[in-house]
Amino acid sequence: MAETAHGGVRAYGRVREGLRAYRLITAMWIRSTMAYRASFVMTTLGNFAATALDFVAILLMFSRVDVLGGYRLPEVAFLYGLSATAFGIADLAIGSMHRLGRRVRDGTLDTLLVRPAPVLAQVAADRFGLRRLGRVTQGACVLGYAVAALDVAWTPLKAVMVPMMLLSGSVIFCAVFVAGGAFQFVALDASEVQNAFTYGGTTLLQYPPTVFAKELVRGVTFVLPLAFVNWLPALYVLGRPYPLDLPVWFAFAPPLVAAGCCALAGLAWRAGLRSYRSTGS
Repeated sequence: MAETAHGGVRAYGRVREGLRAYRLITAMWIRSTMAYRASFVMTTLGNFAATALDFVAILLMFSRVDVLGGYRLPEVAFLYGLSATAFGIADLAIGSMHRLGRRVRDGTLDTLLVRPAPVLAQVAADRFGLRRLGRVTQGACVLGYAVAALDVAWTPLKAVMVPMMLLSGSVIFCAVFVAGGAFQFVALDASEVQNAFTYGGTTLLQYPPTVFAKELVRGVTFVLPLAFVNWLPALYVLGRPYPLDLPVWFAFAPPLVAAGCCALAGLAWRAGLRSYRSTGS
């Protein structure tokens, strides 16, 4: 019993230390970014405009059709806004994980290993890109439009589910980023594979599940549970049936799924870090 309590205290201490290191490193990069405010504004606006093109493509589709997979524009915008905002938060917080493969190849990861701070915190905060706020802002704007345009009888429960989806969805995407980073310890250069599940995943979730094959929907529900980012809870809010005829309580499972994804990603990260061998240079 005492050993368990001691292990819990140590785990809490590591998490606290990691968060402190992450905060200090990101603060350093933010100060560096804000030293050139005009550049920050232009790159943020560019990020906003580039990500807005995804929604422009949806608007162009709806200029030719009234429904997409049985969903109207406000409903698709709701799915889009939830996915884009949740992913934008994760990308802002931990999007630098895709650089890990390069550090493993050129040996610069060794410099992080000798520093008195958790490696995960250092990799996640490396070159923190405040310009990614453009993606978060763009997704939030679309979500705001969708909430205003939806013909939904809002209840307190449905209203609470919107921030729950954003928080849980961003945590799930963060776990995917970490798991992808762990894979790069083995594959050395797997950033594109990681991007297929992160950037590709958010694009997938921006459209209704009814436009995809049931095999794909099953895959993102039971294998890589991206469906819990927005599909399952959002369809409950919209009053839509889920294509796989799952029980209603699945819509309230995103926090549990997010916690499980974090636990698995943490195990994968520890295994990957232990398997790392220095370049010896």
